[in-house]
Amino acid sequence: MAAPPCDSSAHRAFDFWLGEWNVHTPDGKLAGTNRIVSEYNGCVLHERYDTGRGYSGESLNTYDAGRKVWHQTWVDTTGTLLLLEGGLRNGSMVLEGQTTGADAKLTRHRITWTPNSDGSVRQLWESSEGNGPWSVAFDGRYSRK
Repeated sequence: MAAPPCDSSAHRAFDFWLGEWNVHTPDGKLAGTNRIVSEYNGCVLHERYDTGRGYSGESLNTYDAGRKVWHQTWVDTTGTLLLLEGGLRNGSMVLEGQTTGADAKLTRHRITWTPNSDGSVRQLWESSEGNGPWSVAFDGRYSRK
């Protein structure tokens, strides 16, 4: 009997993000809650984020075995569509992509999820205008509910 299609270690590389989370900013303020579940026979991680203050969004995350790359599609209440790709780097999941604003301005995005020894996860979202320097767009610590 063949192994399930999404049962490889590469498919499980982002499983550290699964769970029900409170997300706090570096100063300790609650930024929102996040729920990441495994769906479609373990082939998809489905994220649902909510600030409780009118902003929410969700993502679908999957490992593309043919290209050996992780892919995330993020959508939210502001109309943002963010497509990210990447993979594990030194134990962290690093996904990158870009958006083009209504003003035709290009913004690069790099999001890094790092599992911590206490079971929490740090999400560091950096962005850059064009080819400019990276700046922190969001820095969150995920702690289990």
